[in-house]
Amino acid sequence: MLTKRIIPCMDIQNGKIVKGINFLNIREVGDPVEQGKHYAKQGADELVYLDITATDEKRKVFLSLVNEIAKTINIPFTVGGGISTLDDVSALLDAGADKISINSAAVKKPNLITELAKRFGSSCIVVAIDTKHEEADWHVYIHGGKMKTPLKTNEWAKQAEELGAGEILLTSMNNDGTKNGFANDITKTLSQLLNIPVIASGGAGSMHDFADVFIKGMADAALAASVFHYKEIEIPTLKKISFNS
Repeated sequence: MLTKRIIPCMDIQNGKIVKGINFLNIREVGDPVEQGKHYAKQGADELVYLDITATDEKRKVFLSLVNEIAKTINIPFTVGGGISTLDDVSALLDAGADKISINSAAVKKPNLITELAKRFGSSCIVVAIDTKHEEADWHVYIHGGKMKTPLKTNEWAKQAEELGAGEILLTSMNNDGTKNGFANDITKTLSQLLNIPVIASGGAGSMHDFADVFIKGMADAALAASVFHYKEIEIPTLKKISFNS
């Protein structure tokens, strides 16, 4: 029986789903509401919607779209992008989101994680980490992967957990969009280090890649985009596989 979560991710730009490779070469691929409804019918466990330019453009996430999504789908969904205050989170949860994802704001103001967890509960606070392997280690990036920080990924993930994060969404920038498989090494490192779920993201290209990240990477959930958007992998078929080691 499948106990691992399958999570389609929709990166949103200008109200449309977009996809790129290594965080570059972005192109439009669909409608977020209709696509979300399709994934829910297919049996996805959760959905993630990320406004990928909200932080960089210094604007707030798409409340009206969140409201429409909540009215249309019947599975949990997480929203991220441009979230930096308690009021932002309150508005998104009121609009129907089940969880929120914070990335750049958490790095800039780590205590925000604690403030959010205390007010809304850790279970709806996901800390997203965009990580890149270079100089023999994994480093944390913010602003949609455009800005390198001094943080090491494993140290930041542990700190985020201690501050109150309920989950870690780990995206490997090296693997993103390549379809060459997830970054199982850093995923396993965090899975063993933390006591909260780790969602692996970046690199899914085959059902074998999902098996690898669940068994070798010890991930609690796997997130993917293009393989689902382009129907290269069908969720009902994927969910028939046992990913338990």
